[in-house]
Amino acid sequence: MRRSLLLLSMGALLLGGCVRGGPREVAREPSPTGAVSEAEFKAMHTLRPDAAPPRRGQEVEVAGTKMYLSLPENAQGPLPALLVIHEWWGLNEHIQAWADRLAANGYAALAVDLYGGKVATSRDEAMGLVKSVDAARAQEVLKAAHAFLQSDSRIRAERTGSIGWCFGGSWSLRTAMAIPELDAAVIYYGNPVTDVDQLSTIKAFVLGIFGTKDASIPPETVAELRQALDAAGVRHRILEFEAEHAFANPSGGRYDERAASTAWQETAAFLEQHLKR
Repeated sequence: MRRSLLLLSMGALLLGGCVRGGPREVAREPSPTGAVSEAEFKAMHTLRPDAAPPRRGQEVEVAGTKMYLSLPENAQGPLPALLVIHEWWGLNEHIQAWADRLAANGYAALAVDLYGGKVATSRDEAMGLVKSVDAARAQEVLKAAHAFLQSDSRIRAERTGSIGWCFGGSWSLRTAMAIPELDAAVIYYGNPVTDVDQLSTIKAFVLGIFGTKDASIPPETVAELRQALDAAGVRHRILEFEAEHAFANPSGGRYDERAASTAWQETAAFLEQHLKR
């Protein structure tokens, strides 16, 4: 049974109130494996050979990094826009399919690449790529991607958000920490930052989606995140599903269609509310 926990902080935002400042630097990234060992974390992930749906977007280069841009059909700017951040496998066809899905819902979706063009096909490769990510460079890439969404003549985004899964979920939260202009951030089972001072830079509304059977991010960690967001004055909604880690990945072995479908409905409604109003 799905448990839905709704917590909305009602006070003024801390450290900056309603005034949006420039991009900030944030501290080190959280542990990539959360509450479990590397071996246990790797065992949580499988990649099925199923082919992803045909692509409809295009490759673009931003800050020397190749990314995948998908736009709504016949759309003209300004458009609501999203940074799409890949799982630990990298920017593969399945993440591109998510960008296409978001574009079909009316968003300019830019799938970023934090692995510099590399894509993993095995657990060991994926873990190696996660460890190889330079946090400062990743922030540069994300900030440049956000600027692209605002300045590209096809998009001219006035409202922006981020969405990511697993590794990308953690980076979706960190993107909100580093880019105060962001309006919304969606975190799918990403190991979270729980330091109140770091979280206090966030001006976006945060949606967190987690699985109660996820050993890497147990309910205690989710509760800690909730408490930290409250203390930091960050508007947020936390949803927990009776599901495993990576339950929303249709290319993974732990995919839970029912939980994933409900989570997507919640995500779509959240993005509609905060990026299209």
